[in-house]
Amino acid sequence: MFQSADPTILSQELLLSVAEQLKLPLLQIARQAEQALLIGNTDISAIQTTADSALALIDNYVLGVRLSLDHQLLDIEPVSVSSVLYDTGQQLDSLAKSYGVGLELNIAGRFGPVMANRIALQAALVSLGTSLIEALPALETNQLKLHLATHRCRYGIVAGLYADTEHLTGDLLRQGRSLQGRARQPLAGLSQSSGAGIFVADALLSAMSLKLKVSRHQHLFGLGTVLQLNNQLQLV
Repeated sequence: MFQSADPTILSQELLLSVAEQLKLPLLQIARQAEQALLIGNTDISAIQTTADSALALIDNYVLGVRLSLDHQLLDIEPVSVSSVLYDTGQQLDSLAKSYGVGLELNIAGRFGPVMANRIALQAALVSLGTSLIEALPALETNQLKLHLATHRCRYGIVAGLYADTEHLTGDLLRQGRSLQGRARQPLAGLSQSSGAGIFVADALLSAMSLKLKVSRHQHLFGLGTVLQLNNQLQLV
């Protein structure tokens, strides 16, 4: 059964992380707009990308709060994981380009539909992707690339985002959760920001009784969640 996340955690600790995270994009928007006015640059794509990223974080946080407060908003339905990952990549494309990060979609194979709230699942993956895209340039990686991937495991279908960095560990995630709202950089081993996108994803998945976990895909490290197959449609 799907259970609501704790609204107290969502409204206080996570709000602090989101507020801290928004400082940088808002400052970037102000500086980019100022520079555009000074040099007469009419290309506002960078400003738009930064603004869209900040707005998406706010929208996803609000969605998590709404789901935690009103369980009836959770419209659980059969969802195609491959389709969700594709749409996630489309939404992250501009931000990835602005950071010089390549996006690669790895959805080869036949995966049956899973039961989830499509909007919440995509919002969680977008929040994850945003945080990892912003973090990757500062990490020691052989390839500046983020993989949106799905694969089978013994418990179901895994959907997540992966890179060739070993910074993503279970200990790091556990420590980050314990420091959320109490430290400016709760995921200091991964990101120099508040890591709000990761915690927003955590809250959205929790609202669907799903867990954000450190995951492996081939030789890559990442964050993902295990989704259960829709057994009824599997038999059709």
